[in-house]
Amino acid sequence: MLTASGTVRLSAQGQEALGISSGVPDHGHMAAVAELIESPWAVRAQPSEPMISAKDLSKRYGSVKAVDGISFEVARGEIFSLLGHNGAGKTTTIRMLTCRIKPSSGTAAVAGFNCATQADRIKPRVNLVSQDQNLYERMSGRDNLTFFANLYRAPASRVAELMQTVGMTEVAARRVKTYSGGMKQRLLIARALVNRPEVLFLDEPTAGLDPFSAKEVRTLIKDLSRAGTTVFLTTHYMEEADELSDRVAFLAHGKIVALDTPQELKLRYGQRTARVLLEDRSEHSIGLRGIDDAAQMAAWMRDGKVLTVHSQEGTLEDVFIALAGRAL
Repeated sequence: MLTASGTVRLSAQGQEALGISSGVPDHGHMAAVAELIESPWAVRAQPSEPMISAKDLSKRYGSVKAVDGISFEVARGEIFSLLGHNGAGKTTTIRMLTCRIKPSSGTAAVAGFNCATQADRIKPRVNLVSQDQNLYERMSGRDNLTFFANLYRAPASRVAELMQTVGMTEVAARRVKTYSGGMKQRLLIARALVNRPEVLFLDEPTAGLDPFSAKEVRTLIKDLSRAGTTVFLTTHYMEEADELSDRVAFLAHGKIVALDTPQELKLRYGQRTARVLLEDRSEHSIGLRGIDDAAQMAAWMRDGKVLTVHSQEGTLEDVFIALAGRAL
């Protein structure tokens, strides 16, 4: 809680929150986003270093291998998505990368620091948006941000900046329990930016949001990435991962079964077909590789029968089903 002098007295909930808070922002203007995330006091990783790296990373719980020897790197400013079924190891991976649990074997580093031995150097540089809206419901939105600004020793002006960024200045004095679900999510977004994180971990950031709010969150994620923030994303929405991600990793039974750009994954594992609409309003699906299909298409074109042609490249969901056996 906040004392009269402005210092912070931590409750049990506050002590847990100090380990790492949650959130992601909602803004469209690049200059403002870049200004908000630029940290004047942080000693940052060198540009040539990966912001996240994992090498043979594993976590076991007894005989269960939650994460089984995964390796990957994430560059500064990259949006990297980790996709998998429930129980595939996504949450365990995030917990290791955010220093909440130690790996059983292998190594992980964030911002150039070892996750197992240098948690105190990593935690000020990262933040997390979890699926849980773990806000202080009886406090106002402004007081929620002030609480965390004090924890991170951020200037008081940061609170007003972030409230404006997420469009909640007019409701800043209201208690959080009166907020809608979308408003609470925007407050979590603001809270995640209090410490100007170099790496933002987003766990299902648009789950339960209406289409307009989800689009605003996706726009902000893109802006943060362009301004230099590294984003580590998990989502069940394949279209969202396709739109946002520079690269995607598919996790199945604790192992990475594929890792590449969305485009390359779709080209490698998807079916290359086209949907053709003819003058008689009949639709036909033809392959883009076979000689017979090419001859048929040429005949339709020669006879002037083709009205429209739409390519049908594979989707990330098609790729995931091919690799993991079933849809998310």
